[in-house]
Amino acid sequence: MLDEPVAVLQALDKITARVKRLQVHIGQVGKFGTLSILVDACRKAPPEDSPESAAFLKITDGKSDAPQTIFSGWMFASSPALSAMDHPVYDISVVDCTTDSTVPASSAAPATAVPAPAVPAPAAKPAAAPSH
Repeated sequence: MLDEPVAVLQALDKITARVKRLQVHIGQVGKFGTLSILVDACRKAPPEDSPESAAFLKITDGKSDAPQTIFSGWMFASSPALSAMDHPVYDISVVDCTTDSTVPASSAAPATAVPAPAVPAPAAKPAAAPSH
């Protein structure tokens, strides 16, 4: 397994059905709702092996005065149920481990809009005479 600097996570709010992709660098904390997600490691199988990504996460819920650790361990992209986080409102799963240069386009800065060239409308065809 190769160490990668960014974990791509998918977060789900089970009540509102809101889904969000999070990209969290190793050693940093991502936020989703009342959850804080610390990524300690993210590893990806080399291209010649079966596809697999795994991240070591420490997830705390800060909804109360004393934040509670609700998950600490490895999560695997290929089998999310193997080490699932148990929470009544939120669900977190690992999607991928990646480098900064392979960040999905959905999180990249929006491109400047370029107007499409004007395309002339096709010439109108004469109506066919009705046949009797």
